[in-house]
Amino acid sequence: MAQATLNRRALITGRVLSTDRIVPPPGCEIASIIVQARPERLAEVETEITALPGCEIHGRDARGKLVVVTEAPDAGSLGTMLNTIQSLQHVYSAVLVFHAIETA
Repeated sequence: MAQATLNRRALITGRVLSTDRIVPPPGCEIASIIVQARPERLAEVETEITALPGCEIHGRDARGKLVVVTEAPDAGSLGTMLNTIQSLQHVYSAVLVFHAIETA
């Protein structure tokens, strides 16, 4: 594919894009998530979260709160993980409280 001149029309129609594969930078996304769940189902929710890839529980409160630390290869995967946790049965809310990009 020939390199297109950079102008507004080429940008809108996608002709400035190359066919070269986009390579993500080395590293990963690290995040902390506060999860509020039904207190009587906390152990069950904790088991479901630790079964998810890259998730660890770093804090637990008997009133239904969990501090989850997760690692994902990119921001999209991290968002998917947050949505997965939010949609677990017996979870009231899951809120991102810390996010960092770890570089190699």
